[in-house]
Amino acid sequence: MSTGTLLAIIIPIVVVLALAAVAVSLLMRRRHLRQRFGPEYERTVEGSDSRLAAERELRERERRHDALEIKPLPTVSRDRYTREWSSVQEEFVDRPEDAVHDADRLVTSLMHERGYPTEGFEQQMKDLSVEHGATLEHYRAAHEVETLTTRKQATTEQLRGAMVHYRALFDELLSDGGGRAQPARS
Repeated sequence: MSTGTLLAIIIPIVVVLALAAVAVSLLMRRRHLRQRFGPEYERTVEGSDSRLAAERELRERERRHDALEIKPLPTVSRDRYTREWSSVQEEFVDRPEDAVHDADRLVTSLMHERGYPTEGFEQQMKDLSVEHGATLEHYRAAHEVETLTTRKQATTEQLRGAMVHYRALFDELLSDGGGRAQPARS
């Protein structure tokens, strides 16, 4: 067999193997992103120009998140936050709008103490999405109601729902990395 014939056989095989390796790599990366971001993966894809652009955005979120110093809470802090949450829930009975505002502030404070930047809601969502993708819909829904309360447009049922939504993220942030949190009830 001549060298030319051998190269004509080997080069296409190498190209096919290289393309297969690239395809497998892309599929593995996509699978990783879907597992890590949960529902936030699809939401980001839907809000993006393309799947590749969305995946690039999600990888950037991962890089930013990895640079953060996210830390577990000491037991003393977890206990303090649990007491503060109970107080916010009690406040709901007499002052539901104030309780929703206080729940938002408490969740933001908890995020800050854990090491998440709190410079704006959209950035908070992006930073939280890396580890808390499954809970983001709760935070979005709670934030929407909290925004309505500033215009005095939220119903009591919406306010109650916001407290439930804030509690979902609160519980997850409280328990991550620092032992189990006591479940908060509204």
